[in-house]
Amino acid sequence: MAMADATRQDQSEQARAQRDRPWIIRTYAGHSSPAETNALYRRNLAKGQTGLSVAFDLPTQTGYDPDHELARGEVGKVGVPIAHIGDMRALFHDIPLDQMNTSMTINATAMWLLALYQVVAQEQGADTAALVGTTQNDIIKEYLSRGTYVFPPAPSLRLITDMIAYTVTEIPKWNPINICSYHLQEAGATPVQEIAYSMCTAIAVLDAVVASGQVPAERTGEVCARISFFVNAGVRFVEEMCKMRAFTRLWDTLLRTRYGVEDPRHRRFRYGVQVNSLGLTEAQPENNVIRIVLEALGVTLSKDARCRALQLPAWNEALGLPRPWDQQWSLRIQQILAHETDLLEYPDLFEGSVVVERRVADLAETAQAEIDRVQAMGGAVAAVESGYMKSELVRSHATRRVRIESGEDMVVGVNAFTSTEPNPLLADLTTAIQTVDPAVEEAARTDIEAWRAGRDARAVDDALHGLRDAAKTDANLMTATLACVRAGVTTGEWAGALREVFGEYRAPTGVSAASSVHAGGRQLTDVRERVVATGKELGRRLKFLVGKPGLDGHSNGAEQIAVRARDAGFEVVYQGIRLTPAQIVAAAVEEDVHVVGLSVLSGSHMELVPVVLDGMRAAGVGDVPVVVGGIIPQADAERLKTLGVAAVYTPKDYGLTEIMDGIVDVVRAANGLD
Repeated sequence: MAMADATRQDQSEQARAQRDRPWIIRTYAGHSSPAETNALYRRNLAKGQTGLSVAFDLPTQTGYDPDHELARGEVGKVGVPIAHIGDMRALFHDIPLDQMNTSMTINATAMWLLALYQVVAQEQGADTAALVGTTQNDIIKEYLSRGTYVFPPAPSLRLITDMIAYTVTEIPKWNPINICSYHLQEAGATPVQEIAYSMCTAIAVLDAVVASGQVPAERTGEVCARISFFVNAGVRFVEEMCKMRAFTRLWDTLLRTRYGVEDPRHRRFRYGVQVNSLGLTEAQPENNVIRIVLEALGVTLSKDARCRALQLPAWNEALGLPRPWDQQWSLRIQQILAHETDLLEYPDLFEGSVVVERRVADLAETAQAEIDRVQAMGGAVAAVESGYMKSELVRSHATRRVRIESGEDMVVGVNAFTSTEPNPLLADLTTAIQTVDPAVEEAARTDIEAWRAGRDARAVDDALHGLRDAAKTDANLMTATLACVRAGVTTGEWAGALREVFGEYRAPTGVSAASSVHAGGRQLTDVRERVVATGKELGRRLKFLVGKPGLDGHSNGAEQIAVRARDAGFEVVYQGIRLTPAQIVAAAVEEDVHVVGLSVLSGSHMELVPVVLDGMRAAGVGDVPVVVGGIIPQADAERLKTLGVAAVYTPKDYGLTEIMDGIVDVVRAANGLD
């Protein structure tokens, strides 16, 4: 007996000794200012975080300086503002970049941020070839979901191609693109759509690289080896694990058959994860902790399809910006999973599973059929320009909403098991989330004025002239971009110069082409009858303007409101993302609408909504009611109502038909019909 116990102990000790290395442990972070974010990074690294994941604010992501009109209310809100090389120096002060693995969630301005990062690293004395990290740089999914695109698809692909060609030789350990299915799932993608549209993006990028002629054919495998993926993991963690195995299988097949990549190391599917934020709830937010843990299991349990890097959201992200303590909690979840459990001590747990193999095969087969469908349309870019992929995502998201509203999909604390004790974590709502000091924006405006005044103006002009000239040719734009960095050019100036050459782009919203999936039912019929009756009383069909002021590109909620409003009988005006308050006011006047709905998820509601209200009063349409939706704390909701907002909706208001009914009430009250 003692010998058997000793044998078991020896086996356990051997398993411990042969543990796999943990994935890179990150938190997605950045807010307020480069200096404050730097302090946060250094605290997180001291707590055991093993990589950095940089969140940039919306002006930085969309190529505007802090003093631009569209930057109003957005500076430092959802990430750190980086307007010039001085900001990048401050962001990484006392953080040796040659020892970091840094992920940067940046797309339209990815080339600019990589150039800033490279120059700061060189100033620290780092060898460029030693830099390790990732720029997300997946612009196609921005047209479909997250909305931080700037340029049309063709020049956007050109920027990506130039970065890939440059990094293969100059920064060979860098991942120049992180094909990102994460936001596709946030926009409603099914597992099949998430796989298929990501693969179509990869094909578009690799085809562009090959066609550019900048990379010799014999180095195609090296390009493939530096392409990584960033995926989402939802709470259906068995299906998510199978999804990753299907991803791995399809990627290997694609590289072998389409691009002739023979080295298995170059065909390895390398991916990082942030687990699902879409499923985090404002109601009973403490339940989000177990959701996050289960979602993490979906991308760590299977050794053969385990993520390379992982970052977890915080339990209170449906309420607002997480505090450092909330991020620490998510960091500890990863560390417990990696270091306390025996997860990393075994071969793949699912090898040979009939159930898993059947689900993986089904996902791979169905995803391949969708890949083939998109390729037959001309590929990912054509499917973006036609609106096909966007419409499919809007439809899938609408289907998901219907399942939740009907109770077919149970969400604990939202549509099931809603009785609850008071939550001590939310006892003081004013301290339950991180807030950004409004003075941050003014400080950034002052800083950039001083930065411009202290530069060599001639050097800046020469650098920008060189960038414009290069953009008009087929020259690789990294060289001209690095020259701009060293001359002190700002983020807005760099993007502005390229806007002059490339123009800007507004992607299809997907709303008009998305087929209605709502089953109807008595509730929707009743609301539709109220919409029709109210329209008759007012002499014409009710018209609803859905607007997104500022730079917030997360349009999923606005799109679902627009689709349901159309189902309910409203005439809907939805012009897409990134509108100034003045543009929204002009649309309200021109379209002669009965109600305006503003969607703001970036936290800038207190800055932007009052400007719209003031503009409507000045334009003589102050009697048109305004409703607001977004991640809005209760105290802010009350302030907005005091300012004149008729109703405020937050994630806890998941019933879209109930929202439509409430909007009819708002219209009737505003017109004295009740």
